[in-house]
Amino acid sequence: MSDYQEKLDIVDENDNIIGEDTRENVHKKGLLHREIHVWIYNDKGEILFQKRSHNKDTFPGLLDVSVGGHVERGETYEQAAVAELEEETGLKASKDDLYFIKKVRRKAFDESTRMTNNVFRMIYAYKYDGTQKLRLEKGKADNLEFWPFSKLLNPTEEDKKKFIPSLLSDEYIEIYQKLQTLL
Repeated sequence: MSDYQEKLDIVDENDNIIGEDTRENVHKKGLLHREIHVWIYNDKGEILFQKRSHNKDTFPGLLDVSVGGHVERGETYEQAAVAELEEETGLKASKDDLYFIKKVRRKAFDESTRMTNNVFRMIYAYKYDGTQKLRLEKGKADNLEFWPFSKLLNPTEEDKKKFIPSLLSDEYIEIYQKLQTLL
């Protein structure tokens, strides 16, 4: 089954499941659904970013969240986070290895794809201790890069060009600061 045909739970404004549809229809219709982000950090004071594949339809070649994905039909947020962590980076973890940061409600229209991402997103942190080997998800990312907190909190103009613009917004800076307190 292609990514666009995978089934997602549709939720109401209280995050209760009210139906299901394909990923493609969920985004075409702007239906409210669930996503996760997992931010990977290490003891060196760095955060891991995925460099998006150059063949992606949105933000090709730019740095993105460590791990991000949809919560598929019947999955919990934690199950999705653990599954996506392994799928996108090769890291095997349990829900107990995740640190809950916050839950957000977002709605954004993408001009390039003409799709709407209307989500509840659970945001987690995962501390990478270096014992497992990181690997790329083929076709989704071109590279994995660690960036120091100091550069993220004070990026140069050249650094800013390397990131999806929203990842340097106040909302994400707040997440980076929270991760920094976990060291």
